[in-house]
Amino acid sequence: MYAYIRRQKARAKRSQRAVSPVIATVILIAIAITISVAVAYWMGGVSGSFTLFEKVEVQGSVCRWDDVKSEWNVEIRLKNTGTTTATLIGVFINNIEVNGYTYTDPCPANASETDMTTSKTIESGATEIVMVYIDEGWESVTSGTTVNIRIHSAGGMDYIKLITLI
Repeated sequence: MYAYIRRQKARAKRSQRAVSPVIATVILIAIAITISVAVAYWMGGVSGSFTLFEKVEVQGSVCRWDDVKSEWNVEIRLKNTGTTTATLIGVFINNIEVNGYTYTDPCPANASETDMTTSKTIESGATEIVMVYIDEGWESVTSGTTVNIRIHSAGGMDYIKLITLI
């Protein structure tokens, strides 16, 4: 009987034995890694909401022929959906820069203008209209020609719209 009680006590002692130090270390490291990954994702989400970025969307465009001036009036509607003010600094038609009202070319028929004399800013959430005027003789464009209008921003972004002249 004494031997039986002794075996029961030995079994009880074995069942109360702690986790080995190696397994305890592995568990602690796994918990630490899990918590650090969770904190990294949380910090990324928090910092992402405070990071300022520029994003301008081309919402639409209208192209009209002006008989009086013999030019196309291209109206491009832009909306800043970013979190910071966007500064537009240049307009390009078929990759040729338009220098608002100061375009000089030996041939007076090749003229183009924009209402952006130096730059145009669009506040976050605001909508702006950029007007581009294309003379009939500019780069041999005629009615039905598709032109590539690219608006360049100070942040280094380009916003492109293909427009068919009508």
